[in-house]
Amino acid sequence: MKARLPQGMGGGPSNMQGMIRQAQKMQEQMTALQEELDAKEYEIKAGGGAVTVKMNGKKEVLGLELKPEIVDPDDIEMLTDVIVAAFNEAIRTVEETNAAEMSKVTGGMNIPGMF
Repeated sequence: MKARLPQGMGGGPSNMQGMIRQAQKMQEQMTALQEELDAKEYEIKAGGGAVTVKMNGKKEVLGLELKPEIVDPDDIEMLTDVIVAAFNEAIRTVEETNAAEMSKVTGGMNIPGMF
């Protein structure tokens, strides 16, 4: 007894070549998009705008700005808390943006190791 594949499944070598071409095209799109996302710059503010973190899409810190009013020698703990919050928000923003943009190319497929 021969097993029958549902319509659109299988199809032999020509279908496999089409799938390979489609995967290669997707890979090229993902590579180009990743380069674009890596170059993108983000500016995240925390503490009511008193702390600004600048970061690129590779999560490299490009800059940190502190407004003078946030610097209180008697409350270093508050300053460090605001800086940590700003960095965490910047990283979260980069990751969410990268994931959302990549899912547009991959059609929502989860491809291990991509992000």
